[in-house]
Amino acid sequence: MGFVKIIGARDIREKQAWCGLLEVACCWDGDGWTWCRDVAAPGYGGPSGVPRMGSLLPPHCGPAGCGAAQGRLAHKLLHDLFANYSSALRPAEDTERALNVTLQVTLSQIIDMDERNQVLTSYLWVRQAWLDAHLAWDKDAYGGIDSIRIPSSYVWRPDIVLYNNADERFGGSMETNVVLRSDGHIMWDTPAITKSSCKVDVSYFPFDGQQCRLTFGSWTYNGNQIDLRNRLDTGDLTDFVENVEWEVLGMPATRNVITYGCCSEPYPDVTYTLLLRRRASFYIFNLLLPCVMISFLAPLGFYLPADSGEKVSLGVTVLLALTVFQLLVAESMPPSESVPLIGKYYIATMTMITASTALTIIIMNIHHCGPGARPVPPWARRLILHHLARALCVCEVGESCGRPQREGTGGTGPQDPPGDGVEPGLCPRSRCLCHHHAVLSSVAYIAGVFRRHRTAQRRAAEWKKVAKVMDRFFMWVFFLMVFLMSVLVIGKAA
Repeated sequence: MGFVKIIGARDIREKQAWCGLLEVACCWDGDGWTWCRDVAAPGYGGPSGVPRMGSLLPPHCGPAGCGAAQGRLAHKLLHDLFANYSSALRPAEDTERALNVTLQVTLSQIIDMDERNQVLTSYLWVRQAWLDAHLAWDKDAYGGIDSIRIPSSYVWRPDIVLYNNADERFGGSMETNVVLRSDGHIMWDTPAITKSSCKVDVSYFPFDGQQCRLTFGSWTYNGNQIDLRNRLDTGDLTDFVENVEWEVLGMPATRNVITYGCCSEPYPDVTYTLLLRRRASFYIFNLLLPCVMISFLAPLGFYLPADSGEKVSLGVTVLLALTVFQLLVAESMPPSESVPLIGKYYIATMTMITASTALTIIIMNIHHCGPGARPVPPWARRLILHHLARALCVCEVGESCGRPQREGTGGTGPQDPPGDGVEPGLCPRSRCLCHHHAVLSSVAYIAGVFRRHRTAQRRAAEWKKVAKVMDRFFMWVFFLMVFLMSVLVIGKAA
C-alpha cells in the first residue's frame, strides 16, 4: 500500500485511529483530508495527481512521519534497548578491559568557606561520560532518532564520589536524566552542592590564600575496571558566580593513581585544586585599621600631663579595646598552631601597650618625688637633663633649650648684716654685741631653712623634669614601634 485516503473522519483522533488500524504513519493537512503513508513503502509517490508525501506534511512533520510516529518509534527503541539490559553490571564487552570514564567539573558558586571547621561548601556541575556498548542502535532503523534522554536509574552508572566529603548526610548528586546516543555514548550531567574538607592555613590572615582540593574517584571499582580520566586540564569557570569574599585564581585538574593499604589494585582519581585568594578589604576596614588607630593612642598617653590623672586610664582602656578585637579574630579562626598575621599584630600591640602602661606608672612615681627624694644622679642629670632634654626640646618656662640650665641658685642669698649695725651711743657696746650675735644666729637659721627649702624644691623640679623628658622620649619610641609594626604587617601581606 502506498497512500490511503481517509474520508469521513470527524476529528484528528479518529483519523489517527484509522491510521493505527492500517498500521501506517499518519499525516494530515488543513482541508479535512487525511493521507496515510504506508511505512513499508516510503518511496511510493501516491495516487495520480497527488504530490509526494513530503509536500503534504505540515511543518511539525518530517519525512519519517509526524510527532506521533516519532513517539511510537522512541517507545519501541526504549523497549528494544532495555529488553535484556541490566543496570547492575558494568557495560564492558571484555571484562578484562577497563571502561573509560571521563570527568569534567564546572564550578558554579562558592557558597561558604567555614575556616573554623575547615569545610568548603560549593555548587558544582559534574559531567560524566562513558561508552555502553549494549545501548547502541541503528538510528536509520528508528526514524533517524540519534539520541534519547532517559532517567539515570535505567542505565549503569559509575559510582564516582567525592573522597573528601565533609557532609554528614552524604547525599551525593541530584538524580537527573542521562543523554544516550545511538553509538552507545552516555553523558550524565548532575548539579551537586558539596561540602568538602579543606585544610585552612590562616598564617597570613586576612591576606591569605587557600588551596582546597576536590578529589573524585570510584568507591568500589579499581583501575583495572574503570579508567577514570579528566576531560580537561582545568575545571570550567565560565559560569562561575563571583564570591564577595574569595577570588578564584584557577582550578587545575590532575589525575592520580593510588594504591591503598587495604587493596593491591590501583585506584585512579581526579583531583581539582581550587586556588582561592581572600578579598581583604572587609577585614582591613573592620579589624586592621581600627587596631592601627587604637595603637597610635598608646604613645599619646606619654604626652598627657602627669597631674591629669588619666595616663594609666588611657593605657588600660586601649588594652581592653584591643582585647575585644583579638577575641573577634579568635572566634573566626580554627584552633590551630598557626597564629594569623593580624593576631600576631594584636599580640605585639597589646604587649607594647602593657609596657607603655608600666612605664607610665614608673614615670608618674618619678614625677611625684617629694622634697625628701634623693638628688638626681650625676649620670642621669648629664644624660637626661642635658642631652635628651636639649634633643627633645623639653624646656621649662623661661629656660632656653639651647643652653643647659645652670646649677646655681639663680639668685642672691640673704646678705649678712654689717658688723657694726648699731650707731654708737645708743647702747653700751657689750649689750649691742649680744643683740648682734642673736640677730645673726636667727638670720643664719632662717637662711639655712630657706636654702634647704630651695634645694628641696630644686630637687623636686629636677625629678619632674626627668619624668617629663622620659615621657617625651618614650612617646617617640612607641610611635616609631607602632609605625614599624604596621609597615611590617603590610609588608608581609604584600
